[in-house]
Formats: sequence, C-alpha cells, structure tokens
Amino acid sequence: MAQLSDIIQWCDQTLQSNAFKDYAPNGLQIEGAREVTRIASAVTASQHAIAAAIELEAQLLLVHHGYFWKGEAAPITGMRGQRIKSLIQNDISLVAYHLPLDAHPELGNNRSIADLLQLQHIEALDRNERYPIGNIAYLAEPMSVTAFHQLLQSRFQSEQIQHLAADRQMIQKIGFCTGAAQDFIHQAAQQGCDAYLSGEVSERTYYEAQEMNIHYFACGHHATERFGVQRLGAAIAEQFSIEHQYIELNNPI
Repeated sequence: MAQLSDIIQWCDQTLQSNAFKDYAPNGLQIEGAREVTRIASAVTASQHAIAAAIELEAQLLLVHHGYFWKGEAAPITGMRGQRIKSLIQNDISLVAYHLPLDAHPELGNNRSIADLLQLQHIEALDRNERYPIGNIAYLAEPMSVTAFHQLLQSRFQSEQIQHLAADRQMIQKIGFCTGAAQDFIHQAAQQGCDAYLSGEVSERTYYEAQEMNIHYFACGHHATERFGVQRLGAAIAEQFSIEHQYIELNNPI
C-alpha cells in the first residue's frame, strides 16, 4: 500500500513536471482515495478507461490525456461531467502527465519509440529545449523506404500507417515526436532527417513533405503514445510495491 501524496511527489520529481509549460495541468487532477494498492493506466481518460479502472478496483487512473485543457469550457457538464462523476463516486484519483511523459529520457513516449524501432544515438530535435519533446535518432544501417514502412507496420502492429513519400531512396536519420506533432516536420527537415515520424497528419503535411523532400509517416496518435503510461505505471508499481494494470483502448486514431 502506498500514499497517494507520495506517488504524486515521486512522479512530479521523476518527470520534472514543473519545468514544462503545458496545455493542461500535470499530476493530480482529481483526488480520490489517499491509500493506493492498485493503479490502472490508459492513454486517455475516457469513460471506457474509467469503467475498466472501476472493474479492476483501482484507486488511481494514470493517463497521458487527462482533463482541463486550455480553451475548454469551465462547466463540468455533459460527457466530461459524467466521467468526473464516475471517478469521484468510485474514489479514484485521476493522474495525468502530458508533455513531461513525452519527453522523459527513459520512461517517455519518444524514448519508447526509439527503443521499439531500435534507433541509436538519440538527439534533441530542438537543441534549444532543456527538456526536448521531439528527438532525432538513427537506424543502425540505412534502410529502404519500403523496408522501413514494413518495420513500422510490424512494430506498431498496424496496416494503417500513412506514408507521404519523398525522393530519398534510403532512410537512416529519423526525426520523431509522438501524438499530434506533425508540424515538427519543419525542424526535422532543417536537421537533414531522411524521415519524420509522428502520430497524426494534416492536409498541409502532404505538400510540406514533398517540398522539403522528407518522408513522413503518421503511425497513429494513440499507437505512438501507448508506451509512456505503461512504463510510468510499471515504475510506480516497482517503486511503491503496488499493482499496475494497463488498459488498451484499441483506438485506431
């Protein structure tokens, strides 16, 4: 059994959450039980994830996408109101880490992608960032475009990866940032990357990839951000000798 306050303090310190200017509050968003024996984790705090956490009898739901985003209406009504009501009624804390979980050099989403693809020599995509949320890394050997696309399909277990092609025949230097980071393609091109990988793609990205001559691969927002919460949840479980269960939401987007 662990104290909720101790878990939050450890996570905040480990992820350096106060160092980030983010779009939503990082850390404890909704306070539930003070004592925690089981954590559930998911990418997004959807009603499905909350229902699964209730079924698991978890006292804490750890997510990458929580609530209270900038620009959202303040009233806690409708869909969001029902989600929050479910958490409060079941005494479940909601804990969310967004950019800090993208950026962490061991537990983060980007590091997870580098490990998944066996990329080497990880660098910052923006060298001016103290805690970079985008990265550059290298394949051990150059790979054909077709072979790299097949590698992505295999590792992400998806046939839905979108590829915007460039003229480059081989890929070795890769820029990447998970989720909705398609506009970082400009930085990747400026750094001489052969390809850039993210979660989502926009209409404008089609032309940008062509005109900057850089391959773009959209691997899915959910698919690229499944790993950070799993790593963080496992680290918390080990640190505090409690249980952790990841909830796969099977979101195709």
